[in-house]
Formats: sequence, structure tokens, C-alpha cells
Amino acid sequence: MKTRQLGRTGLTVSALGLGCMGLSFGLGPAADKRDGIALIRSAFERGLTFFDTAEGYGPYTNELLVGEALEPIRDQVVIATKFGFKLDDNGAIVGLDSRPEHIRDVVEASLKRLRTDRIDLLYQHRVDPAVPIEDVAGAVQDLIAAGKVKHFGLSEASARTIRRAHAVQPVAALQNHYSLWMREPELELLARCEELGIGFVSWGPLGQGFLTGQITPDTKFDDPSDLRSSFPRFTPEALKANFVVVDFLRGLAARRGCTPAQIALAWLLAQRPWIVPIPGANKLEHLDDNLGAVELELTANDLQEIGTAFAAIDVQGAPLSEGLTSMEDR
Repeated sequence: MKTRQLGRTGLTVSALGLGCMGLSFGLGPAADKRDGIALIRSAFERGLTFFDTAEGYGPYTNELLVGEALEPIRDQVVIATKFGFKLDDNGAIVGLDSRPEHIRDVVEASLKRLRTDRIDLLYQHRVDPAVPIEDVAGAVQDLIAAGKVKHFGLSEASARTIRRAHAVQPVAALQNHYSLWMREPELELLARCEELGIGFVSWGPLGQGFLTGQITPDTKFDDPSDLRSSFPRFTPEALKANFVVVDFLRGLAARRGCTPAQIALAWLLAQRPWIVPIPGANKLEHLDDNLGAVELELTANDLQEIGTAFAAIDVQGAPLSEGLTSMEDR
């Protein structure tokens, strides 16, 4: 497995990571625990060393799953998790909370659920406007000094917030939504990461499954446990209007002898040598399909064709629900 460097603080990870959220939360019913553990361990056996979770996934259940799966191989992997949400007694997200004392409490609880003595990469899940980012970075800096955290990351942060945080504690990675049909990071964030030497971790690199070609205009998202049921981009009308994206990817994939998912991931890998996508997978065949992207080298002509095609496509529908979008730092 090829590796990539995130930031300048010595964090080396596999060129592709595994986003573990969907095994427990957000994309329909949770996977059977044994199946989830088996898939995570299969990912490691195939060369993946970078595993992404968060206290908010479940909540808590995804960290428990990842911790149990990776405990036997803990020293050979990189575990990333996140803090920053305020959860009520039932585990529902009711706001943001990045107060330093809350960060410390979340880290202690995450360490127990993950069955480890340190978190390799700790992200602020969403920027809390009520807490200066300098205070957040300082709290994580203290946790790094205590040996409980190794590297600091931000998620869905703006370019100005990144600079302010980085001035206090070097940021190893920024995790933001980025894919062929979600290009906002190209406006400012990628340039800021390059300037400061920060790695970029792409969540949603397969467009919540749409870029795999496995979703059709007739696919229904009516399960309330599937977050896509609330995403404007996944309404029947938007799916039909956006299917031109799938048609293009299928055509290029057929000519290259690969799959649409591999095209989408290889495109991201080709954008910068410090970008690491973290697609999810709940089946072994999906995991293997994703892994094939690491060895797929898109040509200059391929990249130009992709750029021209997507410049002409007017993707319909906001990618996320209004509630999720409202928590982004803009």
C-alpha cells in the first residue's frame, strides 16, 4: 500500500483510509458487529492503516466498534476521532461544544471506547463559534504534551480559522467534504493547506455513494436512519437530473477498464500528493473496489476530460441538509 504524509508533524498514513461511520450510523441500519469488525480487520490486511471515527457516530457505538476491531493491531494503525458536538442524555446532537474542559472529557471517554492510551489524530468535528479557536488549539496542545493525543486536525473549518489554529498548534490535517461533485475546497482551502503544510482528508469522496454508479434515479432514501433522506441532492428529482454524472463516469471507467468509484477516488488522489480520501465500505467487494483506485493512474488526458465534463454539468441540489450545513465554518 502506498503511503502519504499528512502535515509536517510526522503523520504517515495509507494513501486511502477507511471512513468507519457508515458501519454504525448515518447510512441506514448499523452493520452486525461481527461483520463490522471483520471488515475493518480485512481493510488492515489489505494495507489500510488509517481509520476514521468520531464520538458522534452512533453516538459512541462507532468508536466502540473501531476500538474492538483494532485492539489486536493497535500499534500498526492510525486512529482518527473527533470532538466538538454537544450531546444530550439520549445521545442526540443538540449543538456544539469545544470548551477546553469538554475536549478533555471527550478525549478521556474516547480513549476508553477505543481501547487505547493515545489518539493519533484528534479533529475538532465542527468549529464552535462560542469558543476562540486559539483556546481549542491550546487545549489539544496540552493533550499532546500529556501524550494522550499525537496530532491535531480540523474539520469543516474555514481558511481563516485554519491559520489561527495553526499559529497555536500545528494542524496536521483538515478534513472537509471534497469530491468530483463537491468542489468547494478548491476555492481557498487547498491553497491554504499547501501554504501551511497541512494535509487534506476528503470525507464523502464517493458522493455518499452516488459516484459509485450503484445509485439510480429510482433508488429510495426513505429510511430515517439514512442521512441522505434529508439531503436535497438525493431527492428523486435531483437524482434524475444528476444522473449525467454517473453516465460520464461509467463511460470513462469502461474505457479505462475500471469502475466509476475508482475513477472518483483516483481523481482525488491526483489533485495533490497530500490528499487522502476516506471512503466508507460495508461490504468486502466495495472495499476491494475502492482499493483499486490507489493503483489507477489517470492520464493528463483523463484529467482534462474529467475537468471539461464536470465544468459543463450543473449539479442539482445542496449536498447536505440545512442543519448540517448550518454548522460549517464559513
